[in-house]
Amino acid sequence: MKTTDVPQDDANMLQGKLKEPLYSLDEDGNFTTILSVGWDPKNEVMQEAWDNVNMKIEQAKQDVVSGKLSPIAYYIEKNIMDVGLVASYMGIWKFRVKRHLKPKYFNKMSKDILEKYAKVFDITVEQLVNIEQ
Repeated sequence: MKTTDVPQDDANMLQGKLKEPLYSLDEDGNFTTILSVGWDPKNEVMQEAWDNVNMKIEQAKQDVVSGKLSPIAYYIEKNIMDVGLVASYMGIWKFRVKRHLKPKYFNKMSKDILEKYAKVFDITVEQLVNIEQ
């Protein structure tokens, strides 16, 4: 694609605040990079991906409010993490994080463990135990 043909469809989610370097051909036929604010097909795919992430976050929140899961599940989704990553940050086995996803085990956790989770999610313990805030 020639430098003059690089798409500049400024409909991306960051409203032109972030530009992406793309390779293009200059007037002499040499490869160069040019900044682009985006192009419609990519913007649509990115929006669909973020809609999917937001749907998972909302579902996790509903599961927490209904008592099916502990607040840890909500913060895992909200931070786009998984059990393995959280276990790694916590320095514990994955099976323990999976256990903590169950409200009956979450409610029995010590203050120290709650503080570690809060630190991993960069929130307060109060925000961890009460996702409505």
